[in-house]
Amino acid sequence: MSMATRTDTQSPALYVADSHDLIRVHGARENNLKDVSVEIPKRRLTVFTGVSGSGKSSLVFGTIAAESQRLINETYSAFVQGFMPTLSRPEVDVLDGLTTAIIVDQERMGSNPRSTVGTATDANAMLRILFSRLGEPHVGSPNAYSFNVPSVKASGAITVERGEGKTKTEKATFTRLGGMCPRCEGMGSVTDFDLPALYDDSLSLNEGALRIPGYSMDGWYGRIFRGSGFFDPDKPIGKYTKKELHDLLHKEPTKIKVEGINLTYEGLIPKIQKSFLSKEVDALQPHIRAFVERAVTFTTCPECDGTRLSKEARSSKIKGKNIADVCSMQISDLAEWVRELDEPSVAPLLTGLQHLLDSFAEIGLGYLSLDRPSGTLSGGEAQRTKMIRHLGSSLTDVTYVFDEPTIGLHPHDIQRMNDLLVRLRDKGNTVLVVEHKPEAIAIADHVVDLGPGAGTAGGEVVFEGTVDGLRSSGTLTGRHLDDRASLKPSVRTPSGALEVRGAGTHNLQDVDVDIPLGVLVVVTGVAGSGKSSLIHGSVAGRDGVVVIDQGAIRGSRRSNPATYTGLLDPIRKAFAKANGVKPALFSSNSEGACPTCNGAGVIYTDLGVMATVESTCEECEGKRFQASVLEYTLGGRNIADVLAMSVTEAEEFFRAGEARTPAAHKILDRLADVGLGYLTLGQPLTTLSGGERQRLKLATQMAEKGDVYVLDEPTTGLHLADVEQLLGLLDRLVDSGKSVIVIEHHQAVMAHADWLIDLGPGAGHDGGRVVFEGTPADLVAARSTLTGEHLAAYVGTSD
Repeated sequence: MSMATRTDTQSPALYVADSHDLIRVHGARENNLKDVSVEIPKRRLTVFTGVSGSGKSSLVFGTIAAESQRLINETYSAFVQGFMPTLSRPEVDVLDGLTTAIIVDQERMGSNPRSTVGTATDANAMLRILFSRLGEPHVGSPNAYSFNVPSVKASGAITVERGEGKTKTEKATFTRLGGMCPRCEGMGSVTDFDLPALYDDSLSLNEGALRIPGYSMDGWYGRIFRGSGFFDPDKPIGKYTKKELHDLLHKEPTKIKVEGINLTYEGLIPKIQKSFLSKEVDALQPHIRAFVERAVTFTTCPECDGTRLSKEARSSKIKGKNIADVCSMQISDLAEWVRELDEPSVAPLLTGLQHLLDSFAEIGLGYLSLDRPSGTLSGGEAQRTKMIRHLGSSLTDVTYVFDEPTIGLHPHDIQRMNDLLVRLRDKGNTVLVVEHKPEAIAIADHVVDLGPGAGTAGGEVVFEGTVDGLRSSGTLTGRHLDDRASLKPSVRTPSGALEVRGAGTHNLQDVDVDIPLGVLVVVTGVAGSGKSSLIHGSVAGRDGVVVIDQGAIRGSRRSNPATYTGLLDPIRKAFAKANGVKPALFSSNSEGACPTCNGAGVIYTDLGVMATVESTCEECEGKRFQASVLEYTLGGRNIADVLAMSVTEAEEFFRAGEARTPAAHKILDRLADVGLGYLTLGQPLTTLSGGERQRLKLATQMAEKGDVYVLDEPTTGLHLADVEQLLGLLDRLVDSGKSVIVIEHHQAVMAHADWLIDLGPGAGHDGGRVVFEGTPADLVAARSTLTGEHLAAYVGTSD
């Protein structure tokens, strides 16, 4: 018997369970996928590639990962499911062999100003326990070191039992020590309001004195101010008494009755703090952000010196350092500091903390500090911060899904990322990666190439097999896989220079640099070397500088390329003029909307705890407009026909003839310029890929009037073939007399530059200096920096 058992363990092929080694997808039709069928090997590293918009994310995220998450959610009770987002089943015939999917995407980490790298990764939680055990003097529990926990005092009567049935009432005082600085409430900065930016004191409230967005006297705010009785709404604010002005600006929330309705009145400043300042400024809508930047000044809190912590928390130290000092250290230095602590009583805690901090260094984020606000991390940094959680995980046989993990990485750092992906696979996991970089595609065990084109011209599997097979396959990715850029034979001559003197943002070490104007300048360097700090800190705020960053486009199902780019305005006006009606009729979000689906084109049926069912509206057949609106035409087409056109078709349509609309044609030209000619004008933004959103944003922001354009990693989400098109666009911008500054890691963009500025030599406090300025040819010849070595290797094969 024992012999039989041993034979079984030696020949696992006898087990039926071991035959399930594939994830099978048959008939996937999500977004632009055309009945795609693939078989993905488990416990292998599979890379999905193809031009931007070919359907990679629809297959990996929209089909495989989405179905895995939906099935896991269904294992919870109906009660719990009621609190979870309801996911509908993807459009697919068969999905077989799925395992638990863990998605590591590029979503920026929330814009909550209280969130830092330390709080997002549990490093702060461990440090708080460490200080509560070892800190001298001892100030309290871990909460006493948390900047999100306020100190609380309470007093009152308590009942004490004395013997049988006897009680005695005593007065008691209770205190709970939190680590929050009482002055800035754990934010690290205090706000000062510029009162003239809030109101015009020569006017009364009824005359429209308030200058705060959304605060008009016509709506509820007007009723509350008029009915509060705290001040006279017809009296100019400049003539208010001290008490009236205090009530207008600072009054605590107070219950009042206006026209028989119970309402709460609150002063303007606390109201602004709750509504506008509870979010990261960058996450606010543009008009509110402009108001906040105009009216509010943020200064470092004088009491805690920006550490967010109370003086008690700052007084407790280990080896001469308090928790604020430790959190402000570079993580690689903090790991060394923790390594030197030898305290058997907290040995398991130190081991866990040590492992976590080493993971940061391993993943290439050793240059961050734990007190860095998480909203300031780039998309690539946020993705790698989320990865840290999974590195030490003892889970195996799960599917990890990565969305371009090499984003924001210098060629020098990509090797490190590749090692991490291989380690995850070697633990027995299935690793699915959506990727464009040849260096990352090279490590794949299995490659799935989607195409042949983008949008409606894509959505098919054009190749499936090994990397060598892809090279010889003749697909667009296969042909471009070994692409090498050659250095330009001649570079443009600068027309002037933008001077930066004494730049010291973040890790920059008093940098002086002249950025040439009228040419294509590429700023490069390893991740964390100070590129963004130099450009965003010293160049971005100047007059005539337009910054196009990596921030994702947020859009609902109702927004589409036509609404986002402002293209719909001239089109609506042209339709209105041609038909003698008002423009609002041609908006599916306004008067022209189909009354049944309110202009959404679909009707959502909520089935309680079941998934919400989405069905095309029968009234308008998904066209979003009332039937009467569709009778109005321009050049023989109605508004629904125009929104169903691709950018290329619309460009032709609005160029000449009856439908000639120069304002619309100009925007369509820019969309075609960035390679989005295949997009339909009415396609919901929620269905666009990351690369398509990046280029849509580029096309929109290029319209802004400026002399200097700053682009932050514009190749994000772009296929090797799309990068050529981007370089053509940058050349056209420079040739039209503009200056273009690009922060970039892609060697093809570096090779195409007229002038390179390389920062380094390392990351964090090992970087922050300019290590090279000059032409790409000089850098390749000198090979004096990491960038120089990688660029020389990249262009070596074509020169």
